[in-house]
Amino acid sequence: MKNTTLTDTHIALGAKMVPFAGYNMPVQYEGVNIEHETVRHAVGVFDVSHMGEFLIEGPSALDLVQKVTSNDASKLSPGKAQYSCFPNDNGGIVDDLIVYMIKENQYLLVVNASNIEKDWNWISSKNDVGATMRNLSDDYSLLAIQGPKAIEAMQSLTSHDLSEIKFYNFVVGDFAGIEHVIISATGYTGSGGFEIYCKNSEVKQVWDKVFEAGADFGIKPIGLAARDTLRLEMGYCLYGNDIDDTTSPLEAGLGWITKFTKVFTSSDKLSEEKKRVLKRKLVAFELDGKGIPRSGYDIVDSNGKLIGKVTSGTMSPSLKKGIGLGYVAPVFSDFGSKIHIQIRKNAVPATVIKLPFYKG
Repeated sequence: MKNTTLTDTHIALGAKMVPFAGYNMPVQYEGVNIEHETVRHAVGVFDVSHMGEFLIEGPSALDLVQKVTSNDASKLSPGKAQYSCFPNDNGGIVDDLIVYMIKENQYLLVVNASNIEKDWNWISSKNDVGATMRNLSDDYSLLAIQGPKAIEAMQSLTSHDLSEIKFYNFVVGDFAGIEHVIISATGYTGSGGFEIYCKNSEVKQVWDKVFEAGADFGIKPIGLAARDTLRLEMGYCLYGNDIDDTTSPLEAGLGWITKFTKVFTSSDKLSEEKKRVLKRKLVAFELDGKGIPRSGYDIVDSNGKLIGKVTSGTMSPSLKKGIGLGYVAPVFSDFGSKIHIQIRKNAVPATVIKLPFYKG
Protein backbone atom coordinates (compact mmCIF):
# COMPACT_ATOMS: atom_id res chain seq x y z
CA MET A 1 0.00 0.00 0.00
CA LYS A 2 1.48 3.33 -1.08
CA ASN A 3 1.22 6.50 0.99
CA THR A 4 1.03 10.07 -0.23
CA THR A 5 3.47 12.57 1.28
CA LEU A 6 0.61 13.89 3.45
CA THR A 7 -0.58 10.55 4.87
CA ASP A 8 0.70 11.31 8.41
CA THR A 9 -0.98 14.73 8.21
CA HIS A 10 -4.34 13.13 7.41
CA ILE A 11 -3.98 10.62 10.26
CA ALA A 12 -3.12 13.44 12.68
CA LEU A 13 -6.30 15.24 11.54
CA GLY A 14 -8.35 12.17 12.47
CA ALA A 15 -9.09 10.99 8.96
CA LYS A 16 -10.55 7.57 8.41
CA MET A 17 -8.03 5.96 6.06
CA VAL A 18 -8.93 3.30 3.47
CA PRO A 19 -7.13 1.48 0.66
CA PHE A 20 -7.93 3.15 -2.68
CA ALA A 21 -6.21 2.45 -6.01
CA GLY A 22 -3.23 0.99 -4.17
CA TYR A 23 -2.89 3.99 -1.87
CA ASN A 24 -3.71 4.64 1.78
CA MET A 25 -6.20 7.50 1.37
CA PRO A 26 -8.47 9.63 3.61
CA VAL A 27 -12.09 8.71 2.93
CA GLN A 28 -13.54 11.16 5.45
CA TYR A 29 -12.67 13.40 8.40
CA GLU A 30 -15.84 14.80 10.04
CA GLY A 31 -18.38 13.05 7.84
CA VAL A 32 -19.48 12.96 4.22
CA ASN A 33 -22.38 15.40 4.47
CA ILE A 34 -20.45 18.05 6.43
CA GLU A 35 -17.53 17.83 4.02
CA HIS A 36 -19.82 17.90 0.99
CA GLU A 37 -21.56 21.06 2.23
CA THR A 38 -18.20 22.69 3.00
CA VAL A 39 -17.21 22.40 -0.67
CA ARG A 40 -20.62 23.49 -1.96
CA HIS A 41 -20.74 26.63 0.21
CA ALA A 42 -17.20 27.51 1.35
CA VAL A 43 -13.86 25.86 0.52
CA GLY A 44 -12.35 22.42 1.07
CA VAL A 45 -9.08 20.71 0.25
CA PHE A 46 -8.59 17.22 -1.16
CA ASP A 47 -5.27 15.41 -1.26
CA VAL A 48 -5.47 13.65 -4.62
CA SER A 49 -1.74 13.02 -4.96
CA HIS A 50 -2.48 9.43 -5.97
CA MET A 51 -3.36 10.64 -9.48
CA GLY A 52 -0.86 9.91 -12.26
CA GLU A 53 1.12 12.47 -14.25
CA PHE A 54 2.87 11.74 -17.55
CA LEU A 55 4.98 14.29 -19.43
CA ILE A 56 5.00 13.87 -23.23
CA GLU A 57 7.71 15.93 -24.93
CA GLY A 58 9.56 16.48 -28.17
CA PRO A 59 8.76 17.40 -31.78
CA SER A 60 6.33 14.48 -32.08
CA ALA A 61 4.61 15.01 -28.70
CA LEU A 62 1.41 16.35 -30.25
CA ASP A 63 1.35 13.47 -32.75
CA LEU A 64 1.33 10.95 -29.93
CA VAL A 65 -1.27 12.83 -27.86
CA GLN A 66 -3.52 13.11 -30.91
CA LYS A 67 -3.13 9.42 -31.66
CA VAL A 68 -4.07 8.14 -28.20
CA THR A 69 -6.73 10.68 -27.12
CA SER A 70 -10.25 11.25 -28.41
CA ASN A 71 -10.35 15.04 -28.08
CA ASP A 72 -8.51 17.37 -30.45
CA ALA A 73 -5.35 18.48 -28.64
CA SER A 74 -4.34 20.65 -31.62
CA LYS A 75 -6.89 23.16 -30.30
CA LEU A 76 -4.83 23.64 -27.14
CA SER A 77 -2.37 26.49 -26.59
CA PRO A 78 0.05 26.92 -23.66
CA GLY A 79 -1.95 27.46 -20.46
CA LYS A 80 -5.02 25.55 -21.63
CA ALA A 81 -6.30 22.09 -20.68
CA GLN A 82 -8.95 19.73 -22.01
CA TYR A 83 -10.87 16.71 -20.80
CA SER A 84 -10.34 13.64 -22.97
CA CYS A 85 -10.19 9.84 -22.98
CA PHE A 86 -7.97 7.07 -24.32
CA PRO A 87 -10.07 4.87 -26.64
CA ASN A 88 -8.91 1.25 -26.85
CA ASP A 89 -8.66 -0.82 -30.03
CA ASN A 90 -12.30 -1.93 -29.67
CA GLY A 91 -13.75 1.54 -29.14
CA GLY A 92 -13.96 1.15 -25.36
CA ILE A 93 -12.19 3.43 -22.89
CA VAL A 94 -8.75 2.72 -21.43
CA ASP A 95 -9.11 5.73 -19.11
CA ASP A 96 -10.29 9.33 -18.97
CA LEU A 97 -7.79 12.12 -18.40
CA ILE A 98 -6.94 15.81 -18.56
CA VAL A 99 -4.42 17.02 -21.14
CA TYR A 100 -2.44 20.16 -20.26
CA MET A 101 -0.37 22.01 -22.86
CA ILE A 102 2.57 23.33 -20.85
CA LYS A 103 4.40 24.81 -23.83
CA GLU A 104 5.07 23.96 -27.46
CA ASN A 105 6.01 20.28 -27.77
CA GLN A 106 5.27 19.58 -24.09
CA TYR A 107 2.05 18.08 -22.69
CA LEU A 108 1.11 16.85 -19.23
CA LEU A 109 -1.42 14.00 -19.10
CA VAL A 110 -3.16 13.52 -15.74
CA VAL A 111 -4.68 10.05 -15.36
CA ASN A 112 -6.57 8.03 -12.76
CA ALA A 113 -4.55 6.49 -9.93
CA SER A 114 -5.86 2.96 -10.49
CA ASN A 115 -4.78 3.08 -14.15
CA ILE A 116 -1.27 4.55 -13.96
CA GLU A 117 0.59 1.43 -15.04
CA LYS A 118 -2.11 0.40 -17.52
CA ASP A 119 -2.18 3.86 -19.13
CA TRP A 120 1.61 4.14 -19.27
CA ASN A 121 1.86 0.79 -21.03
CA TRP A 122 -0.97 1.71 -23.40
CA ILE A 123 0.57 5.02 -24.48
CA SER A 124 3.99 3.39 -24.75
CA SER A 125 2.57 0.71 -27.06
CA LYS A 126 1.27 3.44 -29.38
CA ASN A 127 4.44 5.56 -29.31
CA ASP A 128 5.89 4.74 -32.72
CA VAL A 129 6.44 8.45 -33.42
CA GLY A 130 9.44 8.88 -31.13
CA ALA A 131 7.90 11.14 -28.49
CA THR A 132 9.77 11.38 -25.18
CA MET A 133 7.72 10.05 -22.25
CA ARG A 134 8.36 10.63 -18.55
CA ASN A 135 6.27 9.16 -15.74
CA LEU A 136 6.23 11.81 -12.97
CA SER A 137 3.53 10.12 -10.88
CA ASP A 138 5.74 9.23 -7.90
CA ASP A 139 7.40 12.66 -7.77
CA TYR A 140 4.44 15.03 -7.78
CA SER A 141 1.57 15.81 -5.43
CA LEU A 142 -1.84 17.23 -6.25
CA LEU A 143 -4.17 19.25 -4.03
CA ALA A 144 -7.69 20.16 -5.13
CA ILE A 145 -8.86 23.36 -3.45
CA GLN A 146 -12.56 23.46 -4.25
CA GLY A 147 -15.54 25.67 -3.44
CA PRO A 148 -17.05 29.11 -4.13
CA LYS A 149 -14.68 30.81 -1.67
CA ALA A 150 -11.52 29.27 -3.16
CA ILE A 151 -10.45 32.36 -5.13
CA GLU A 152 -10.91 34.75 -2.22
CA ALA A 153 -9.33 32.38 0.29
CA MET A 154 -6.24 31.58 -1.81
CA GLN A 155 -5.48 34.95 -3.46
CA SER A 156 -2.99 35.96 -0.77
CA LEU A 157 -0.79 32.96 -1.66
CA THR A 158 0.05 33.96 -5.24
CA SER A 159 0.95 36.99 -7.33
CA HIS A 160 -1.36 35.74 -10.09
CA ASP A 161 -4.92 37.06 -10.23
CA LEU A 162 -6.85 33.85 -9.56
CA SER A 163 -10.11 35.39 -10.78
CA GLU A 164 -8.59 35.73 -14.25
CA ILE A 165 -7.80 32.02 -14.64
CA LYS A 166 -10.74 30.74 -16.66
CA PHE A 167 -12.20 27.24 -16.38
CA TYR A 168 -9.84 24.64 -17.88
CA ASN A 169 -7.00 27.18 -18.02
CA PHE A 170 -3.89 27.20 -15.84
CA VAL A 171 -0.76 29.17 -15.00
CA VAL A 172 2.68 28.01 -13.93
CA GLY A 173 3.81 30.37 -11.20
CA ASP A 174 4.29 31.11 -7.52
CA PHE A 175 1.96 29.67 -4.90
CA ALA A 176 2.38 29.38 -1.12
CA GLY A 177 6.02 30.42 -1.33
CA ILE A 178 6.89 27.83 -4.00
CA GLU A 179 7.87 28.71 -7.57
CA HIS A 180 6.82 26.82 -10.72
CA VAL A 181 3.58 25.43 -9.32
CA ILE A 182 0.74 24.57 -11.72
CA ILE A 183 -2.39 26.46 -10.64
CA SER A 184 -5.21 24.95 -12.67
CA ALA A 185 -8.86 26.06 -12.74
CA THR A 186 -10.05 22.48 -12.92
CA GLY A 187 -11.72 20.12 -10.47
CA TYR A 188 -14.18 17.32 -9.99
CA THR A 189 -16.81 19.02 -7.83
CA GLY A 190 -18.72 21.59 -9.88
CA SER A 191 -18.22 24.26 -7.22
CA GLY A 192 -15.21 26.02 -8.71
CA GLY A 193 -11.68 26.25 -7.37
CA PHE A 194 -8.23 25.09 -8.32
CA GLU A 195 -5.95 22.11 -8.55
CA ILE A 196 -2.36 22.64 -7.41
CA TYR A 197 0.48 20.48 -8.80
CA CYS A 198 3.78 20.61 -6.93
CA LYS A 199 6.70 18.36 -6.02
CA ASN A 200 6.32 15.94 -3.11
CA SER A 201 9.02 17.87 -1.23
CA GLU A 202 6.90 21.04 -1.48
CA VAL A 203 3.39 19.79 -0.73
CA LYS A 204 3.51 19.97 3.08
CA GLN A 205 4.44 23.66 2.91
CA VAL A 206 1.66 24.26 0.38
CA TRP A 207 -0.89 22.35 2.53
CA ASP A 208 0.01 24.29 5.67
CA LYS A 209 -0.12 27.69 3.97
CA VAL A 210 -3.40 26.83 2.24
CA PHE A 211 -4.99 26.12 5.62
CA GLU A 212 -3.54 29.28 7.15
CA ALA A 213 -4.88 31.38 4.27
CA GLY A 214 -8.27 29.69 4.36
CA ALA A 215 -8.78 29.83 8.13
CA ASP A 216 -11.17 32.81 7.97
CA PHE A 217 -13.16 31.18 5.17
CA GLY A 218 -14.14 27.95 6.93
CA ILE A 219 -11.63 25.79 5.07
CA LYS A 220 -11.61 22.07 5.89
CA PRO A 221 -9.88 18.91 4.66
CA ILE A 222 -12.19 16.78 2.51
CA GLY A 223 -12.10 13.02 1.95
CA LEU A 224 -12.72 10.80 -1.05
CA ALA A 225 -16.29 9.96 0.02
CA ALA A 226 -17.42 13.58 -0.41
CA ARG A 227 -15.41 13.81 -3.62
CA ASP A 228 -17.63 11.03 -4.94
CA THR A 229 -20.95 12.60 -3.89
CA LEU A 230 -19.85 15.98 -5.28
CA ARG A 231 -18.84 14.56 -8.68
CA LEU A 232 -22.00 12.47 -8.90
CA GLU A 233 -24.23 15.52 -8.28
CA MET A 234 -22.57 16.99 -11.39
CA GLY A 235 -22.92 13.76 -13.37
CA TYR A 236 -19.17 13.42 -13.93
CA CYS A 237 -18.14 9.92 -14.97
CA LEU A 238 -16.03 7.79 -12.63
CA TYR A 239 -13.69 5.35 -14.35
CA GLY A 240 -14.40 1.77 -13.31
CA ASN A 241 -18.05 2.61 -12.60
CA ASP A 242 -19.61 4.67 -15.38
CA ILE A 243 -16.92 4.13 -18.03
CA ASP A 244 -14.49 1.29 -18.61
CA ASP A 245 -12.89 -0.85 -21.32
CA THR A 246 -16.31 -2.08 -22.47
CA THR A 247 -18.11 1.29 -22.73
CA SER A 248 -17.68 3.62 -25.69
CA PRO A 249 -17.43 7.38 -25.19
CA LEU A 250 -20.55 7.77 -27.35
CA GLU A 251 -22.61 5.47 -25.09
CA ALA A 252 -21.29 7.37 -22.06
CA GLY A 253 -22.45 10.75 -23.37
CA LEU A 254 -18.87 11.78 -24.11
CA GLY A 255 -19.39 12.52 -27.79
CA TRP A 256 -18.37 16.09 -27.00
CA ILE A 257 -14.79 14.93 -26.32
CA THR A 258 -14.75 12.58 -29.34
CA LYS A 259 -13.56 14.64 -32.30
CA PHE A 260 -13.57 13.12 -35.77
CA THR A 261 -11.56 16.05 -37.17
CA LYS A 262 -8.48 13.84 -36.74
CA VAL A 263 -7.47 10.18 -36.80
CA PHE A 264 -7.05 8.50 -33.41
CA THR A 265 -7.17 4.98 -31.97
CA SER A 266 -10.53 3.42 -32.98
CA SER A 267 -11.74 6.63 -34.63
CA ASP A 268 -13.01 4.53 -37.55
CA LYS A 269 -14.98 2.23 -35.22
CA LEU A 270 -16.42 5.14 -33.24
CA SER A 271 -17.31 7.02 -36.42
CA GLU A 272 -19.29 4.00 -37.60
CA GLU A 273 -20.91 3.64 -34.17
CA LYS A 274 -22.03 7.27 -34.34
CA LYS A 275 -23.97 6.51 -37.54
CA ARG A 276 -25.92 3.68 -35.91
CA VAL A 277 -28.48 3.56 -33.13
CA LEU A 278 -26.58 2.97 -29.89
CA LYS A 279 -27.29 -0.25 -28.01
CA ARG A 280 -27.34 1.58 -24.69
CA LYS A 281 -26.92 5.05 -23.24
CA LEU A 282 -25.72 6.38 -19.91
CA VAL A 283 -28.56 8.30 -18.24
CA ALA A 284 -29.00 10.29 -15.05
CA PHE A 285 -32.00 9.58 -12.83
CA GLU A 286 -33.62 10.76 -9.62
CA LEU A 287 -35.67 8.44 -7.46
CA ASP A 288 -39.34 9.42 -7.17
CA GLY A 289 -39.62 7.54 -3.90
CA LYS A 290 -37.43 6.70 -0.93
CA GLY A 291 -34.26 4.67 -1.28
CA ILE A 292 -30.60 4.86 -2.20
CA PRO A 293 -29.53 3.49 -5.59
CA ARG A 294 -26.18 1.72 -5.58
CA SER A 295 -23.74 0.62 -8.26
CA GLY A 296 -24.76 -2.77 -9.66
CA TYR A 297 -28.48 -2.46 -8.91
CA ASP A 298 -30.81 -3.55 -11.71
CA ILE A 299 -32.81 -0.99 -13.70
CA VAL A 300 -36.19 -2.39 -14.77
CA ASP A 301 -39.23 -1.21 -16.68
CA SER A 302 -42.78 -0.95 -15.34
CA ASN A 303 -43.24 -4.69 -15.92
CA GLY A 304 -40.12 -5.62 -14.00
CA LYS A 305 -38.13 -6.47 -17.14
CA LEU A 306 -34.38 -5.83 -16.89
CA ILE A 307 -33.39 -2.81 -19.02
CA GLY A 308 -30.05 -1.79 -17.54
CA LYS A 309 -27.72 -1.40 -14.57
CA VAL A 310 -26.90 1.38 -12.12
CA THR A 311 -23.23 2.40 -12.43
CA SER A 312 -23.12 5.11 -9.72
CA GLY A 313 -25.64 6.02 -7.05
CA THR A 314 -25.96 7.83 -3.74
CA MET A 315 -28.20 9.86 -1.47
CA SER A 316 -27.52 13.39 -2.69
CA PRO A 317 -26.46 15.58 0.26
CA SER A 318 -27.56 18.72 -1.62
CA LEU A 319 -30.88 17.44 -2.98
CA LYS A 320 -31.78 15.03 -0.16
CA LYS A 321 -32.92 12.40 -2.62
CA GLY A 322 -31.53 9.29 -4.29
CA ILE A 323 -29.67 9.99 -7.53
CA GLY A 324 -27.69 7.86 -9.93
CA LEU A 325 -26.25 7.08 -13.33
CA GLY A 326 -26.83 3.93 -15.32
CA TYR A 327 -26.93 2.39 -18.77
CA VAL A 328 -30.32 1.70 -20.34
CA ALA A 329 -31.70 0.86 -23.77
CA PRO A 330 -32.06 4.08 -25.85
CA VAL A 331 -35.87 3.87 -25.75
CA PHE A 332 -35.68 4.69 -22.02
CA SER A 333 -33.06 7.45 -22.35
CA ASP A 334 -35.21 10.52 -23.08
CA PHE A 335 -35.54 13.14 -20.35
CA GLY A 336 -38.69 12.45 -18.39
CA SER A 337 -38.64 8.72 -19.10
CA LYS A 338 -39.92 6.59 -16.22
CA ILE A 339 -37.74 3.72 -15.06
CA HIS A 340 -37.50 1.67 -11.87
CA ILE A 341 -34.50 0.85 -9.69
CA GLN A 342 -34.56 -2.56 -8.06
CA ILE A 343 -33.60 -1.88 -4.43
CA ARG A 344 -33.79 -5.25 -2.67
CA LYS A 345 -37.43 -6.38 -3.10
CA ASN A 346 -38.77 -3.01 -4.21
CA ALA A 347 -38.80 -1.58 -7.73
CA VAL A 348 -38.54 2.12 -6.84
CA PRO A 349 -39.84 4.53 -9.52
CA ALA A 350 -37.30 6.98 -10.97
CA THR A 351 -37.22 9.68 -13.65
CA VAL A 352 -34.51 10.25 -16.24
CA ILE A 353 -33.29 13.84 -15.95
CA LYS A 354 -30.91 16.27 -17.61
CA LEU A 355 -27.55 16.78 -15.91
CA PRO A 356 -26.33 18.20 -13.67
CA PHE A 357 -28.37 17.06 -10.67
CA TYR A 358 -27.02 20.00 -8.64
CA LYS A 359 -27.57 23.34 -10.29
CA GLY A 360 -26.00 25.53 -7.60
